[in-house]
Amino acid sequence: MAEVGRGDEVLDAAKNTQPDVALLDVEMPGLDGIEAAAALRTAVPGVRVLMVTTFGRPGYLRRAMEAGAAGFVVKDTPATQLADAVRRVHQGLRVVDPSLAAETLVAGTSPLTGRESDVLRAARDGGTVADIAKELHLSEGTVRNHLSAAIGKTGARTRAEAARIALDNGWL
Repeated sequence: MAEVGRGDEVLDAAKNTQPDVALLDVEMPGLDGIEAAAALRTAVPGVRVLMVTTFGRPGYLRRAMEAGAAGFVVKDTPATQLADAVRRVHQGLRVVDPSLAAETLVAGTSPLTGRESDVLRAARDGGTVADIAKELHLSEGTVRNHLSAAIGKTGARTRAEAARIALDNGWL
């Protein structure tokens, strides 16, 4: 058994302890839980992942499952149900909060391309187009095009609003 406070510590802890189930949060410093789940799937494939998060957003659920998580529940799940979820994930079953599953089906997939998501992630920090271009190794014109497309797809008025909308929907 291991407990870590950062997502970038998950992989080493799992390699050292070989747990059956890892409980991860979506938002963790260093490396988010979804990225940590993907890393576990590759490096320690015997570990099953249960996402336990405050952020019950459809996009997060979809991304977590695509990254290899076997379950996704919100933190306010009663303790008995959480324990049952851990047992079920350990048995090889999938466990998903039912209301979030329904919301995810209604919401559909992210309208953003991978590159638009990358640009919005970089834009969250408030840098200039030149800063984003340098960080992502793109031209400034390409960054402007991706920002414009993301703003249109999210129905936002600004890139900051587009990033917030995308983050709120779990697309980033």
